[in-house]
Amino acid sequence: MGGIGPFVYTVRVRYADTDQMGVVYHARHLEWFESARTELLRAAGLTYKSMEEQGYFLPVIEAHCRYKLPVLYDEVVCVHTRMEELSRLKIRLGYKVFVQGKDGMRAEGWTLHCFTDPKGRPVRADAEIVGWMKDKLIGK
Repeated sequence: MGGIGPFVYTVRVRYADTDQMGVVYHARHLEWFESARTELLRAAGLTYKSMEEQGYFLPVIEAHCRYKLPVLYDEVVCVHTRMEELSRLKIRLGYKVFVQGKDGMRAEGWTLHCFTDPKGRPVRADAEIVGWMKDKLIGK
């Protein structure tokens, strides 16, 4: 049985997200990635808050974004998000950015996260939580 990915997060581009030319500022894509992964976990039944209550944090340790086509003011962005890698030490999520009603991928990227304790020290996540995430997010 497959997981829920790719999950699609949508957001409308605000004027404040753009530069003088009406093109989305490059760092907004990373903010969309953050929102998309948060909502992916929520859709699977797990919130960041509940993970933190269990003693796990998932800081970003690497991020990458390749920009292909511009995203403009007032367009509706669709961020397709999927879990690409998952172990007891780290997770990697992939993202593809599209504009609703238009052809062509606008950007693609990934973020890499490690499991840490509340003090920021790397830890191995319990096999139970990793198994649950594999089942819900990857389907393996």
